[in-house]
Amino acid sequence: MPPDLVESAPAKVNLTLRVLGRRADGYHDIESLVAFADVGDRLALTPGDAMTLTVVGPAAARIGAEADNLVTKAARALAASVPGLQAGAFRLEKYLPAAAGLGGGSADAAAALRLLAQANKLAHDDPRLRDAARATSADVPVCLDPRPRLMRGIGEILSAPLPMPHLHALLVNPGVAVPTKLVFSGWTPSANPIRVLGTTADLAAPKMQNEEQLLDWLVGEANDLETAAIALEPVIAEVLASLRAAAGCRLARMSGSGATCFALFSSLKETASAGEKLRTQFPNWWVNETVLG
Repeated sequence: MPPDLVESAPAKVNLTLRVLGRRADGYHDIESLVAFADVGDRLALTPGDAMTLTVVGPAAARIGAEADNLVTKAARALAASVPGLQAGAFRLEKYLPAAAGLGGGSADAAAALRLLAQANKLAHDDPRLRDAARATSADVPVCLDPRPRLMRGIGEILSAPLPMPHLHALLVNPGVAVPTKLVFSGWTPSANPIRVLGTTADLAAPKMQNEEQLLDWLVGEANDLETAAIALEPVIAEVLASLRAAAGCRLARMSGSGATCFALFSSLKETASAGEKLRTQFPNWWVNETVLG
């Protein structure tokens, strides 16, 4: 057998998330500054004829049937445009909580596309990879090349990679799954006034030459889905309050549609200390120290 090909699938963190409005097709246009954590899932591929998927790891039990998994959906989307695509046996080591606002499934799907590109000698910028990413799920395009970016539309309009300073962060999920569709359905313009922005093609990068400059900008931003997510799962408010009370916390906010929240700190020591205290106080919560970039 050929050796396994392996890719990491880093967690996606929405440092900001503004909802610009509901579209005629029922989706919502957004604007978000996205960064990636140094924690995530791991996907391996043993090239072969038949495509299979095995899921293992501490979060494997919460993954749906193979037919519903974004890994296989992405592979099928790419196979539809690449005649004779060689797939094989995927093995997903699942560590990220599901339906958590971390883009775990999308990151896994993007990793699958990168693995299939390696196995089939496709260029990393082959447009068929981007097309398959868009066809799989809204967050897959930004995860295909996991570097900080601004994203708009439903996730398909991406800026060039941004030179963002690394941020020490604590990720916390209280063990509840929040369906993205339900959170978006609870969003209202009256609760989160829509800002007037330029054209969706104009993605102006925030000033973030250093950590202080980036934090100053982030404080003036928000996640417009927090109110709707808390209405569905009030424990999210408890997570945010606990993070904001942690010594050294510079900013705490929900990621994506929840329920995972993040807190930013100035040092690894402060992050680790906050994480240790939260694990003691809330032993059933998923708590992870990380670096965003």
